[in-house]
Amino acid sequence: MSLSRKGPQVQFYGYPEPREAPETPPYTAPPANNPVVRGLPLAIIGSLSTKINLISSFLWTNTGFDSLRQIKDLVNYEPRYDPTVIRFSKAAEENQRNGSSANPNPRPSSSQHHSAASYTTLYTSQKSTPTKVIEGLLSRISASRPHSIAFLQIIPEKVLAAAEASTARYAARKPLSPLDGVPVAIKDELDLDGYEKSLGSPLDFTRKDGGTSWCIQKWEDAGAIVVGKLNMHELGLDTTNNNPHRGTPLNPHNPQYYTGGSSGGSAYAVASGLIPIAHGADGGGSIRIPASYCGLYGLKPSHGRISISPTLSLASSNGAHGPIASNMQDLELAYRIFATPNPQNTSSALFAAAAPSCPSTSVPTRKKILGICKSWFDSADPCVLSACEAAIAHYTSPSCGYETIPIALPHLHAGQLAHAMTILSEISGGLPSPPPATLTASNKLLLSVGARTPANDLLLAQKLRSLLMSHLAHLFRQSPGLLIVTPTTPNAGWRIGGGEADLRYGVSDANMSVRSMRFAWLANFTGCPAITVPVGMVDGEGGEGKEKVPVGLMAMGEWGDEEGLLEWGRCGEEWAWKEGEEKLGRAKGWEDAKKWMGLEEETSPSGEESQMQGI
Repeated sequence: MSLSRKGPQVQFYGYPEPREAPETPPYTAPPANNPVVRGLPLAIIGSLSTKINLISSFLWTNTGFDSLRQIKDLVNYEPRYDPTVIRFSKAAEENQRNGSSANPNPRPSSSQHHSAASYTTLYTSQKSTPTKVIEGLLSRISASRPHSIAFLQIIPEKVLAAAEASTARYAARKPLSPLDGVPVAIKDELDLDGYEKSLGSPLDFTRKDGGTSWCIQKWEDAGAIVVGKLNMHELGLDTTNNNPHRGTPLNPHNPQYYTGGSSGGSAYAVASGLIPIAHGADGGGSIRIPASYCGLYGLKPSHGRISISPTLSLASSNGAHGPIASNMQDLELAYRIFATPNPQNTSSALFAAAAPSCPSTSVPTRKKILGICKSWFDSADPCVLSACEAAIAHYTSPSCGYETIPIALPHLHAGQLAHAMTILSEISGGLPSPPPATLTASNKLLLSVGARTPANDLLLAQKLRSLLMSHLAHLFRQSPGLLIVTPTTPNAGWRIGGGEADLRYGVSDANMSVRSMRFAWLANFTGCPAITVPVGMVDGEGGEGKEKVPVGLMAMGEWGDEEGLLEWGRCGEEWAWKEGEEKLGRAKGWEDAKKWMGLEEETSPSGEESQMQGI
């Protein structure tokens, strides 16, 4: 790769050749060709697929993976195996965005979840301590089966020791950062010293030499209290977080629905009010999908920006790690600490530090442009479209100042197949063959299918990755500051179709899995950053009168343009909660931390909370 320059201030390493792809027909949703299997038939097929290659080969072809052979344009592209594109500009130049500020604006409504600042305000005012908060939190988690399912492992003595150290720092009036004493938790996909790692499975992935993943260590160095390891979809291989082995956390907004996955434990813990911030991992939407399903904010950073060393990734060319939070202020705070460059990591070390914006009148701001591929955008369900279009109207109002432009995106369905083929091949290649018998039947099926991918088809998928990245580079160069906007998912949540039996035995519904990732996969496959924000609540399945479920809107930016996404997210949050007209609302299963911390609610003369309110 070589250095490339775009504009007078921004320089990149590994930037794709800007090249418009040949025109393709408008997007149409693919037919639902895959069988939905559950219960005993799933157990039988899952087991046989590891022994009879004919079954997995049939399913590989039935999925349409061989259709990439029909794309003639791929002969003109070299394969791209790593989508990392590094943005070299200095932080002050990188973050020149209209409306950004070094100190994020206060959250627009005190009716939102308690934020990190809510906790630190209590500590600095000596109304509570990190030790008291953590004691109450651990007690509440252990007393509630729904809460305890969200956590795979908690080591109370380690958590309390961290809380006591934070309490001592506040007593000395020397907190380490705005994250000091704030309870957080991590998905069981990263290493945490002293903890086991299973990736939500019966398998043991614990490092023999111990250690903590770099980005989590940065949170701990900032004083955050890591409460424990969170539940996830087994091996991160689907978007429901249905986990028969370790339990399935239910959506706090509507328990008839999944939290989404694979970072479902993370979304549950934040949406239920247990913690304000959680770590998530995203190989095909696994931060953004559960954040959307649970009415939260989620950021998937640029590929390679966040270091997880010494942890190894099972999906190295698609996966990224980032925060899930209940508000934009916490999302930004968590991301900036998370993204501390690791000098020992070849890609992370080259990224500029994710410093807050430094407004300057000497550098002109860029246009605020939202690109919409209409045929793709409009493939969402009507209720999702309605909520997302209302949010777009706000973004294009004078208060936000964005404009929309039509864009064309080629080979969207083929690209999604290429992404799925690649990530299944990566994960299956990192596990024993045949898949271990202790895995769920649905994952044995997926891994067996992934292992059937011929080398030539995997190369075609990487050529399509190259085509898509070059086309995106063309769009970003043509319209500097462009954010590509879609619904986060085309569906409003994922209902637990088979009820308790699905939770006990699992389910394989490839049609819905593919559908839920319809918009999310592109950021993973091309390495671009993306963010989801909640934009409304719609009726759950069954129509009016049923419990509602959240809807999310997603934006994808140019490589390294997390700042543009954060600005966009703040604008969306302001609209969603402005003037008390709450379009979201707390989850039905939300718990007020004041109750289990033993704090009495205090009110100001105007009736607003004066402690534990949004800062």
